[in-house]
Amino acid sequence: MMYDLLIANRAELERRCREKVSARPNRSPPNKQQLEQGIPLFLDQLIRTLQAEYKGRMAEALAVSGPPSGESGYHAELGVTAAIHGADLLTLGYSINEVVHNYGDLCQAVSDLSIDLNQKFEISEFRTLNRCLDNGIADAVTAFSAQRDFVIADEQALERNERLVFFAHELRNHLNTAMLALAAIKSGNVGLTGSTGGVLDRSLVGLQRLIDRSLAEVRTGPGMALRRSVFSLANFIGEVKYSASLEAEMLNCSFHVEQTPSLLMIDADKDLLFSALGNLLQNAFKFSGTDGVVTLSVEARAERIRINVKDSGPGLSADAARDIFLPFTQSGTNKSGLGLGLSIARRSVEANDGLLTVESKLGEGCVFTINLPRRVLQ
Repeated sequence: MMYDLLIANRAELERRCREKVSARPNRSPPNKQQLEQGIPLFLDQLIRTLQAEYKGRMAEALAVSGPPSGESGYHAELGVTAAIHGADLLTLGYSINEVVHNYGDLCQAVSDLSIDLNQKFEISEFRTLNRCLDNGIADAVTAFSAQRDFVIADEQALERNERLVFFAHELRNHLNTAMLALAAIKSGNVGLTGSTGGVLDRSLVGLQRLIDRSLAEVRTGPGMALRRSVFSLANFIGEVKYSASLEAEMLNCSFHVEQTPSLLMIDADKDLLFSALGNLLQNAFKFSGTDGVVTLSVEARAERIRINVKDSGPGLSADAARDIFLPFTQSGTNKSGLGLGLSIARRSVEANDGLLTVESKLGEGCVFTINLPRRVLQ
């Protein structure tokens, strides 16, 4: 009988299963928790199920291991412990594939051992083995997935909270500075055109950037519809130039805008594109620094339009250029901000069927390019 083989060779079966787990790539040997709640416990439940069925006590067998998969209404012992085991494996750092493989290891170990010992089993015994494996795998995977969903939800909530804290901190700093500058101006001791007025200007520009970035992040999220329209690229560049010139002036950075052909048209969400280009210019001014040079230009091709932002900053290494669009990534010595701007800018450009790329070499600055479809006038 199969249960006789399992009882007599239990230690050998556990050893073979441990070897299979340890032999997998990048996997350390199973720890005490897995050894106690994994295969040994399952083996005990399988043996008891086989013994109960052999004695004709089907209700007892079903109470231990449950009916074939898909049938509801049972809270079998095997299903409860398999669910605990599946959740534990997630905590121990195992993948869902390894959860399935752990049960498959036992099936293979039983088959190999029966061949080695020239033991033959009844078809009904194999059916019971398969039923127990199916139920164990199903409950372990279900619990593993549910626990993983909880972990992911917690991580996402933590990330959102961190971003809100950083955002609120930046917002408060800009607002407090603006209020202090305004109070000084209202006192009559300083004027709008002096350094205090410049502080007020910088604070208001900072507030505008934060709000624009936050709106862009929300509008590029799942389920949000674009507000596309066809508009003149020359007029759009003119609006961007007007908005960005103040920041360039405050940082004493030269800002050159090359002439844009008047007939160029694009079909896009203007607000998202404005936010993306504004973010690229903000970064260009920041890293070019005092006495730096930033150039905004447009290239028109048959079916595409390229909007280029060139700075005179320190440039990027190949690794930094590869990772620059990842969230919470900051390059250079200036670490102000959250490191989200370029990530949101890329999403804004991609939402408009475009591409955002960068070309750079250390010591030679960067060229960020927004590549968009060109709208041909009919």
